[in-house]
Amino acid sequence: MVDLKEQKCEACSGNTPKFDEKQIIEHLAKLDNWSVNDEQKMIYKKFIFKTFKQALNFTNRVGELAEEEGHHPDVSLGYGYCLIMLHTHSIKGLSINDFIVASKIDGLK
Repeated sequence: MVDLKEQKCEACSGNTPKFDEKQIIEHLAKLDNWSVNDEQKMIYKKFIFKTFKQALNFTNRVGELAEEEGHHPDVSLGYGYCLIMLHTHSIKGLSINDFIVASKIDGLK
């Protein structure tokens, strides 16, 4: 199987299948310390930095990656942290794209 970092996001539609609990658990195991929310509709991770500027620079790099992949996270930025939240908006749940982008974001840190 191809590593998540080597895959490319594909455009989703409202017909894209949502991951079930088994698929979510399987794909979370491939990531570095990401979590899933209680509703199993979003994965998230808080990245910690020493300064606001470092967090901002990371956030901007995440934005560039999101544009390249065509899959955009929700981001919360503050002093010393960047919280990344991923879900597939069109299906109101999780798809392979969320895990591909999460894996690539881990590579940015």
